[in-house]
Amino acid sequence: MSSLRQRLQVSHRGLVLRAVSVAVTLALWEWYGRGIDPIFLSYPTAILAAVPKMLASGELQTAFWNSAQGLLIGIVLGILGGVLIGLLTGRYRTLDYLLDAQITALYSTPHVAFIPLLVLWFGFGALAKLVLIFLSAFFPIIINTHSGVRNIGQGLVEIALAEGASERQIFTKIVLPAASPFIMTGIRLAMGRAVVAMVVAEMFTAVSGLGGALLNYGAAFATDKLFVVLILLALMGVSLTEMVRALERLLMPWKESERAR
Repeated sequence: MSSLRQRLQVSHRGLVLRAVSVAVTLALWEWYGRGIDPIFLSYPTAILAAVPKMLASGELQTAFWNSAQGLLIGIVLGILGGVLIGLLTGRYRTLDYLLDAQITALYSTPHVAFIPLLVLWFGFGALAKLVLIFLSAFFPIIINTHSGVRNIGQGLVEIALAEGASERQIFTKIVLPAASPFIMTGIRLAMGRAVVAMVVAEMFTAVSGLGGALLNYGAAFATDKLFVVLILLALMGVSLTEMVRALERLLMPWKESERAR
């Protein structure tokens, strides 16, 4: 009981410190921003006042849904492909030898560099954006999944084989549960990279969605609206990451108990 009370006190103290930190940051931003030409910098109250106008015109919702659709599709495809190939390359050494060099090379290459090639192949439409988001989400997941499978003790697999377990049972009862924390870490990393890829693709290909809105507001010197989009992108990244954390706590509650100890 005392341990629970102590944890609650620590959590409460953390929330208070975060709230104070955010309040001080906003106050300093408001004070400093009011003394700067609005072409160069906006401030919190002006940014907040721009939101109803953008919602009334529909421009914010249109840009958000345009971006969100491609982002979610790219992330889902990246998760499915990354987890599958990561499990296979981690489990089967021959497949790992065949694909390791290619995966490492593509993971190490900045995916922004692929934009000219993607435009040549897929044009300036949504498909080029979707492919870039997929690539950015795919590789962190496959690398972490592969590491998770490789981290499994060989003794566990040998015991399962000695007991007559099939390959399917080894995958579902040993490999997948043991690699799950690594998979979730890869997905968390993929969320941030996917949002970055979405913005870059929208700025350099279709000039649509939130990335296109950044370009348009910047060209029009609408700094208040520009900051609205920037804050929305930050909230998207944080929300996606927290969703993955919540899913991790739901699927792997033992990890939380390990942290608590």
